[in-house]
Amino acid sequence: MIKNYFKTAWRNLLKNKAFSIINIIGLAIGMTGALLIALWLQNMLTMDRYHEKGDRLYIISNRDTDQGKLWAWVSTPKILGPSISTDFPEIENYSRYDDYNFFLTTFKEQKIISRTAFVDSGFFQLFTMPVLKGDINQVFDDPYSIVLTESYAKSLFGDEDPIGKIIRIDSVDQVAVKAVLKDLPANTQFKFQSLLPWSYARKIGYVDDNWSNNSIFTFILLKKDAMLEAFNQKIKKYISDHVNTGDNYIKNTGEIFAFPFRDMYLYNKGEGGNYTSGRIDLVRLFSYIGFFILAVACINFMNLSTAKSEKRAKEVGVRKVVGANKKSLIFQFLTESILISLVSVIIALFIVQLSLSSFNELVEKNLSLSVFEPQTWAFVLLFALLIGILSGIYPAFFLSSFNPIKTLKGKINATRKGFSVRSILVVIQFSIAIILIISTLIVYQQIQHTKNRSRGYDDNGLVYTQMKGSIEKNYNLIRSELLASNAITSISKNMSPITDLYSSGWGFTSAYSSEEDKKTQYNRFSTDADGIKNLGLILVEGRDIDVYTYPTDSLAVLLTESAVKKLHLENPIGETIDGDGEKRKVVGVVKDFIINSPYSNIDPMVIMGPKSWATTIHYRLNPDRPIDQNLKTIENVFKKFNPDYPFEYEFIDKTYQSKFSETQAIGTLSMLFAGLTIFISCLGLLALIAYIAETRTKEIAVRKVLGASMQQITSLLSTDFIKLVILSILIASPIAWWAMDNWLKDFSYRIDIKWYYFVIAGVMAILISLATISFQSIKAALANPVKSLRNE
Repeated sequence: MIKNYFKTAWRNLLKNKAFSIINIIGLAIGMTGALLIALWLQNMLTMDRYHEKGDRLYIISNRDTDQGKLWAWVSTPKILGPSISTDFPEIENYSRYDDYNFFLTTFKEQKIISRTAFVDSGFFQLFTMPVLKGDINQVFDDPYSIVLTESYAKSLFGDEDPIGKIIRIDSVDQVAVKAVLKDLPANTQFKFQSLLPWSYARKIGYVDDNWSNNSIFTFILLKKDAMLEAFNQKIKKYISDHVNTGDNYIKNTGEIFAFPFRDMYLYNKGEGGNYTSGRIDLVRLFSYIGFFILAVACINFMNLSTAKSEKRAKEVGVRKVVGANKKSLIFQFLTESILISLVSVIIALFIVQLSLSSFNELVEKNLSLSVFEPQTWAFVLLFALLIGILSGIYPAFFLSSFNPIKTLKGKINATRKGFSVRSILVVIQFSIAIILIISTLIVYQQIQHTKNRSRGYDDNGLVYTQMKGSIEKNYNLIRSELLASNAITSISKNMSPITDLYSSGWGFTSAYSSEEDKKTQYNRFSTDADGIKNLGLILVEGRDIDVYTYPTDSLAVLLTESAVKKLHLENPIGETIDGDGEKRKVVGVVKDFIINSPYSNIDPMVIMGPKSWATTIHYRLNPDRPIDQNLKTIENVFKKFNPDYPFEYEFIDKTYQSKFSETQAIGTLSMLFAGLTIFISCLGLLALIAYIAETRTKEIAVRKVLGASMQQITSLLSTDFIKLVILSILIASPIAWWAMDNWLKDFSYRIDIKWYYFVIAGVMAILISLATISFQSIKAALANPVKSLRNE
C-alpha cells in the first residue's frame, strides 16, 4: 500500500512539473536556512559541554558595584586558586588558566609562534583533554615541560615522535615535550596550541600574589557531595577579607561565587551581578529566525498545494466515487508532501555544503556537516518526515474534504473558507518578512551610527606591533633607528593597542576624592613619550608625557576629561593623584577616546608614565613615502634587533573595524534570511493569486466580454492582496519595534528607532508584492475569454 502511495505521488509530481519545482525550491530554501542555523546553534549550545566532570566544574567569578551598578566578571587574582583550594575541603581540585601568551618555539630550524596557556597540573583532572601520546598525570612535575596539541606538534616536528624532544622557548629556556593532546574540538572556548606549567610562569616572574590584581581565570572541581549554594555562601567574602588588610587598602565590598563553567559561554554578560544574558540572547534570536523561515517555507507549501485545489478536486471526486475513503486520501496527499520534502532536503544538504565555508567565515566558526555519518542521515530523514507532515497536513485534510458529487459537477463550496485560511497564512509570511526587513535596517543604522562616532584619536597611518622576544630589551635602539629611517614620523610605547583595554581598576584618588570615589573604575593606559602626537589624541591643556626630556615623567600622568571630573579637579595641571601605590603628577589633559567597545560609554582613563608596564609599540607611517616601502624599512629594523621573531604588525583602522564583526554578522544574517523569507513569501503570494485567478476564471472572462480593461482586471485581482500586505505591515511594525528596542538596550551608545524605518520596510514589501501580483494578474487579464467560457 505504501509503495502504491509513493508511486502515485511520484506520477503526480512528474505530471505537474512546474508546480512541483516551485514547491521543492521553496521548501529547499527554507530547509537550507534552517539547517545552517541549526548547525550554528548546535555549536553554541554544546560549547564546552563535553567534559566528563562538567556537572561539577565551575569558574570563580567576582561581583561588585561600579559607579552605582552591580557587575560580575570572571577574572580573579593569581593567588586565589591554591589559597581557596587549601581552605575549603569542598574543592576536589583546581587550575588557574591564562592563555594571552604567545611564545616563539624553536626546534632545529623550525620556528613557530605558539598560543600558549599557563595551567596547573589539576587542569587535566578538571577538563577532558584526550591524550595521543605521553603521560598526562605526571606531565607538569617539572617546570621545564610542555604539552602540545596534535596539529601544532606536527607543524613543529613533522612525522617525528615529539615525546622527549627538547624545544626552545623565546630563545631563553629549553623545555621537554611531555605529552601531545588531540586537537581541540570546534565547540570549545579554549584556543591554546601549547600548555606550560604554572611553575614556569612563576619562574619567569609572571606570577604575583596581589589579591587586587584580577587577571586570570580560576577553575575548580567541587566534590560530588558539595552543595553549590552553601559553598558560595562560605566563599563570598574570601577575596575582600584578604584585600581589606593593612593601613592603605581600598575598602573592597565585593563578593566571589562559583558559576557553572558549562554555562559560561552562553551566559557571559555580568550586568546586574548575575550571568543571565549574553550569547544566549543570540541563540534565542536565531532560533526564532530559523523557526520562522521554516514556517514560511511550510506555509508556502500549503498555499501552493491548495492553490491547485480546482484541478485536484475532480481527482478527489473520482477517487471517492470508486471507493476511496478520507483516510486513504489523507495518506496519499501526505505521501506527496513527504516525497517533496525528501527531495527538498537532499537539495538543501547540497546547498548547505556549498555555502558552509562562507557561512563559517560570517559567523566565525568551524562548522561541518558530515554526510557519511549514520546519525546525520537519521536526523535528515526525521527532519524531512517532520517537515513533510507539518507542511502537508492542512492541504491533505483540505483536499480530502471535498464533496464528490459537487466536485464532479464543478461546484466547490470551500472557496471562501480556503481563501480565508490562505490569506491568514500570507499575512503571517509577510509579517515575518517585514519584521526581518525592519530588523536589518535598524542593525545597519546602529552599525553606521557607531562607525561615525568620534574615536578621539587619529588612526590614519597608525600601526602597532606587540612587544615580543627582544623588542622590550632593545626598545630604545629600535626607537632611535626607526625615527632616523624616515619610515615613521612618531613612535610610542604603550600598555596596550589603542583599540583594546588591557587593564582597569579602582584606587585613583585626588585630595578632593570621597570614600565612595575610591570605588570608581578607571581604564589604564601608558606611554613613554609622544603619546599624544603619535596616537593623534586631542590635548585640552598641559603637555604630553616625555621621559626622554623629563626623566621624572616616569611617574607623570595624563587624564582624560571624564577622569578630571571623577577626580573633582578644577585645575588639574600640577595636581597629584594617588594610584597603584604611587603618587603621580598630572601633566596634561586629553579628550576622551574610545579604547574598548565602540558601542559603550567611555569610562574615565589615566595614562601613566612608563614606570607601568607596556606590551605594544605604536608608530605612525610617513605619509610622504609608499606604505610598502615604509613597512619594509620597519621590518628590517625589527629583524635587526629581534631576529628570532617574524615581523608582525596591525593597522589600527582595520583592528577598529573588526570590533563591528559580530554586529555586522547579525545584520548580514538578518538581511540574508529576510531575503530568503521575502522570496519564499512571494512564491506563496504567487500561489494565492494563481488560485484566485483560477477560481475566478469565468468571472474574469465575463467581465472582459462586457468590456473590462486589463487595468481593471489587474486591479480586481490585486486589491485584496495589497490589503493583506498592508495588514502585515501593521502587525509586523510593533513587534519589530519591541524586538529591536530590546536588542538596542545592550548598547550604551545607540540610535533612536525612527518612524521612517517602518515606512521604508513597508514600501519595500508593497513594491515587491506588487511586482509579484502584477505578473500573475496581467497573465490572467490577457487570457482568452472564449477558452474560459467554452465549457458553459
